[in-house]
Amino acid sequence: MIGGDRNSLHAAGRAALVLLCVLGLLGGCTVNRQLARKADQIVSETRNDELTCNRPDHCAIDSPYRKLADKAQGPGAAESETHYVNLLEQGEDSLLLRIHLVRAARTSIDIQTFIWVNDDAGRLLLDELLKAARRGVRVRVIADQLFSLEDPALLSRLAVIHRNFEVRIYNPTFNKAVTQPLEFAVSILCCFTRFNQRMHNKLFLVDGEFGIAGGRNYENRYFDWDPEFDYRDRDVLVTGAKAGREMQRSFDQFWNYKRAVPLTRLNDVNRQIVADSGQSLPLPTPIRQVDPMRVGILSAHASNQAEISRRFVDEALRVEKVDYFSDEPQKQDSASDSNSELGDRIEGLIASTESNILMQTPYLVLSKRARRLFGRLKEQEPRPQIIVSTNSLAATDAFYVYALSHKYKKRYLKLGFRIYEFKPFPGDADLLIADYAQLGAGEISEQGYQRYGKAPLTTSGSGVRVGMHAKSIVIDDHATLIGSHNFDPRSDNYNTESGFIIHDDEVARRVSAAILRDIEPQNAWAIAKRPRTNLVHRINNAIADFSTALPLFDFWPFRYATSYELNPGCKPLPQNDPDFYDCYTAVGDFPEVDLPLKTIYTRMATAIGAGAVGIL
Repeated sequence: MIGGDRNSLHAAGRAALVLLCVLGLLGGCTVNRQLARKADQIVSETRNDELTCNRPDHCAIDSPYRKLADKAQGPGAAESETHYVNLLEQGEDSLLLRIHLVRAARTSIDIQTFIWVNDDAGRLLLDELLKAARRGVRVRVIADQLFSLEDPALLSRLAVIHRNFEVRIYNPTFNKAVTQPLEFAVSILCCFTRFNQRMHNKLFLVDGEFGIAGGRNYENRYFDWDPEFDYRDRDVLVTGAKAGREMQRSFDQFWNYKRAVPLTRLNDVNRQIVADSGQSLPLPTPIRQVDPMRVGILSAHASNQAEISRRFVDEALRVEKVDYFSDEPQKQDSASDSNSELGDRIEGLIASTESNILMQTPYLVLSKRARRLFGRLKEQEPRPQIIVSTNSLAATDAFYVYALSHKYKKRYLKLGFRIYEFKPFPGDADLLIADYAQLGAGEISEQGYQRYGKAPLTTSGSGVRVGMHAKSIVIDDHATLIGSHNFDPRSDNYNTESGFIIHDDEVARRVSAAILRDIEPQNAWAIAKRPRTNLVHRINNAIADFSTALPLFDFWPFRYATSYELNPGCKPLPQNDPDFYDCYTAVGDFPEVDLPLKTIYTRMATAIGAGAVGIL
């Protein structure tokens, strides 16, 4: 009994200690107002207000996009609401245009992002934004707290760097810029609903009329600059007044919303501001510098008007109908009636399908609402063709989400989906991504780059691994949705999302061509059901169905469907073609996954992760 009492006391003591830790952290939920006031005073007194330019245009570089904007607002344009569109399939093109437009900015630059990393790409853009602010351009950045600028020293110096440059952090945990592991765990226990709601929007807006939206955040891997893992992504530049007004309205809503928190209201940042007071400190160095020469070469190209005109302005598509869509920040409030506004819009677009849907998403995990919608489409006559491009386990960087896609693969095939999973080393890699790891610093020269430094990737399992990150839908070869929405429960219910809906045949044709290339046999595996030729196969299928239906302990390893590779000498066939199995060979559920632990983790997440679909 004495031993038992002692153990009980120890247990009670440990519980009390944990409770005290939790209460201590919860005490940090409030802003340290004394530090915040001191930080406000320091920022007010020391923030630089000197300008490097006194011209009305703030010394913006001449840009051929100005003429495009004038054409969009020319005679008759007001009635037709004309826009010009550039599809940005390659990351480096997207970064190049961002740098160019920052240098061309005359009045304002507004940016929303889910991720901002202080690496080559993130720092290049940051430095350019600071130059614009010093010229006299108002620069505002809203970054979601979870994965953005995770350095109080960097943020404290940005807070005082110039009066024209301002950063706000969206939905910070415990009013801090950086969430420590224990705080992360406590936030899940105490404040899960709020912690789980993120601003996933990606918006880059210059002077209220040049806007980029899509899937890209600010990190090397989104712009083909990571030597180990890059994303196959997509965004779009839209030039025009109507979409510009819609983008500006959305940004201003988020900027003025209560969860967009100024830097002096973050306890770890205001503490750093006070500690650094009176010191003139430089910005911290980037956390990952891979290729400074590459940065210099792209920077030089960004001011080349002839190149920008030839490669982008001359290729811009004239489009009559473009809508910018965005959830409102109130979506994350339980009392809001706008929670399903964007979801309703996407649902209406898909429900109008007559002949075909082409969808690309990194995460094939559909909400109940989406499954009901696609179930109704399945009953249409004629039934629309639905093709889906998504990640394989070998390509994804989110195995836990892939595990849920793996669990419910039969469900999606039964809805009539033709599913193709992206390979980590696609055969067309040299058309999709750049690999700078193959170029030594001594070998790099202007002539040595195809475009700002591109070199072909190898496809033998070495070189840069590529993962799918694009989020797009093309409907009936006419309507195209490009944005941040992953078409999954998290995007439906938790995150705020944004992007463009473009009604134009040529835009649809080009996006379709890009997605169809991504699902070609050299770039993707076809997903199809396993043949059921005997009683053992049928018994296995019945057990797999029972296992899948379990919310927990879905450990049955032999699933309804698997991955298939095209045989040499055969032409690609749809999965429902009678000759499919003669021309394709099964290569297993997780082809090219060399790490046993990744396979084990994925099967474990498949087994126990059903309840977390909406979160993951």
